[in-house]
Amino acid sequence: MSDIVIPADLLPADGRFGCGPSKVRPEQVARLQSSLDLLGTSHRQAPVKGLVRSVREGLAELFSLPDGYEVLLGNGGSTAFWDAAAFSLIERRSHHLTFGEFGAKFAKAAAAPWLEAPSVASAEPGSRPALEAVEGVDVVAYPHNETSTGVFHPVVRGQADALTVVDATSAAGGLAVDVAESDLYYFAPQKNFAADGGLWLALASPAAIERIERIGGSGRYIPEFLSLPQAVTNSRLDQTLNTPALATLLLLDEQIRWMLASGGLDAMAARTAESASTLYAWAEARPEATPFVTDPAHRSDVVVTIDFDESVDAAALAKALRANGVVDTEPYRKLGRNQLRVASFAAIEPADVLQLTRCLDFLLER
Repeated sequence: MSDIVIPADLLPADGRFGCGPSKVRPEQVARLQSSLDLLGTSHRQAPVKGLVRSVREGLAELFSLPDGYEVLLGNGGSTAFWDAAAFSLIERRSHHLTFGEFGAKFAKAAAAPWLEAPSVASAEPGSRPALEAVEGVDVVAYPHNETSTGVFHPVVRGQADALTVVDATSAAGGLAVDVAESDLYYFAPQKNFAADGGLWLALASPAAIERIERIGGSGRYIPEFLSLPQAVTNSRLDQTLNTPALATLLLLDEQIRWMLASGGLDAMAARTAESASTLYAWAEARPEATPFVTDPAHRSDVVVTIDFDESVDAAALAKALRANGVVDTEPYRKLGRNQLRVASFAAIEPADVLQLTRCLDFLLER
């Protein structure tokens, strides 16, 4: 099938549909070119600190940050943040909802030897568990969007006596959210924010800041690189503990500016919803395809997973698409399903998603 040539009038203008790293808009690359005087300069000096300040202020505006909340950032991406949370955020024991690869990874990180064994509520991939109160926990954690499966969970407080910590890595900037319903809404910039990885950002409530500072002063051993107290201190100075990737910050800042100029978070959520609706409707209309997430209330607007019956080789479909410049539609590697996984992030044009379905129709007919 990979030798099939898809007619040019069916191809999307931009064929990047990966779930991370994601499509980067040309205007972001132009921002890099216009900022050569900034690249390769000290992150402790005013120009780069001004860039970090722009990112923090832009995120505060984009998310309508509640009074007292702060924008934190640090190096290492969401994977590093999970370990940092085990050191600096979980006091004794945490409760985790796991319904895919990434929620489960945070639960594993929280099984640190200085903490009590975490409580875990699991669901099979393609569904999500119920959010219920658990006695004796001080953190409740779950993904806003499970990148590996395309399952969405609304951001709501877990329970009054615990911090609500939400992994928004593939959700932030593409899904509507009331940040006040969480204490830490954290993410990395290589999804809807169309930057590179290696950085984490978090929208932190006063309660989360108080917890971080209290644990930091408790005498618990915390490695400097994984220290959330260090992240609070440095973020307030518009810097990171160690040198950040300046290109990532520039790409991120340009994307935030575009989001704000294009109507803000509501407009971004409308874009992703339009794209996702196109894909789900297509899957429901094709006899050999079906949305992997069967409950419409659980379906993501930023990561869409589509199953195919045994008459279709989804891997061959993805290979044929790639041969025609339509890339990164393969399923999550560990899920092992006969499916396609398509990002409908904010930067991806809804018109290109429609063209993708036309490409799939063309291939399936052959």
